[in-house]
Amino acid sequence: MLQFASATGLVRMILIILLVYFGIKILARLFSPFLIRFVAKKAEQRFGDQFGQFQKQQEQAKPKKEGEVSIDKIPKKKASNKDVGDYVDFEEID
Repeated sequence: MLQFASATGLVRMILIILLVYFGIKILARLFSPFLIRFVAKKAEQRFGDQFGQFQKQQEQAKPKKEGEVSIDKIPKKKASNKDVGDYVDFEEID
């Protein structure tokens, strides 16, 4: 036995869907500034914590005298291309 939807049921369902859609849209506009502030504050805290940890590491590393220069990283030697092979000059033959 088949049951068909009535016209009033269809209209009622469409109205409910529209009401839910516009309700979510209005709530999103109301609460989005609070959500954005919350996310920005959390990101600021994380960056601040990372910066604080970096500062502590720099202070603990070793105190330097004023004007003293130090190099923290030794550059790697570049590989030479001398052992790659021989260059062969060639001519095209017609």
